[in-house]
Amino acid sequence: MQVIQTPEDKLETLGIVLPEVRRAVGNYVGCVRVGNLLFTAGQGVDQYHGKLGRDLSLEDGYAASRQSMLNLLAVVQNELGSLNKVKRIVKLLGFVNCTEDFIDQPKVINGASDLLVDVFGEKGKHARSAVGMAQLPGGTAIEIEMIVEVEEEKGD
Repeated sequence: MQVIQTPEDKLETLGIVLPEVRRAVGNYVGCVRVGNLLFTAGQGVDQYHGKLGRDLSLEDGYAASRQSMLNLLAVVQNELGSLNKVKRIVKLLGFVNCTEDFIDQPKVINGASDLLVDVFGEKGKHARSAVGMAQLPGGTAIEIEMIVEVEEEKGD
């Protein structure tokens, strides 16, 4: 009999501990649930600052994108109580702080997308946009937001 791993089990197998949920730094909340959809606020990273194509390598960007997704997963877990309540990752919007001539935004955001598939399998495959920005808040290298379909609660 095959044992089905929860997303938390998969994170543990990967040696990943989710970070503490970052506090909102303005008049907004980390996520909003509407029906069975959870919309997250954008999550940047504290560890990577600067522009891809000038200050940071593609590998740095990939790692920053992965860290941004860990921050997002912490928000989702905090909201739902368990990542096992995620029915599907619907959409990512990834912003990359980069130079004008940097064209590998999709490769950078793969850090987040690859992690989602590692953790959720087929449920982690999603629609996505990856765009370059002239600047991001605080000079962070990456900011990502996502839409998650969640299991309906009893009585919904």
